[in-house]
Amino acid sequence: MTRSLRIDVGIDKIKDHLMSNIDTSNPVEVEKVGRYLRHIEVYRRMDRTVKKEGVSITVKNGSQIFVKSHPLLAEMNKVNSSIMNIERTFNFIDDNNDRKPKYSANDLI
Repeated sequence: MTRSLRIDVGIDKIKDHLMSNIDTSNPVEVEKVGRYLRHIEVYRRMDRTVKKEGVSITVKNGSQIFVKSHPLLAEMNKVNSSIMNIERTFNFIDDNNDRKPKYSANDLI
């Protein structure tokens, strides 16, 4: 029997992990963590709604009835893209390099 993998890690655990891996004296990095967490919360709310209502909806327009995908699915994709974009911009610190950011001048090329 296969156990399902739980992927929804608590927001506090994500926040703790990110805050321990960024320069917390940098207000821009701290702001990114806040935006990242808000996006995750929004995504999870939309996900709960889609799970509750289903991935498709029935639309009645006069005498016509048709099925289409849930409108939140497109919005979830947008929020997910935003989450991924924020992830790419984090400047994580390197414990092996005196807690300096894990990037170099070559990353700018």
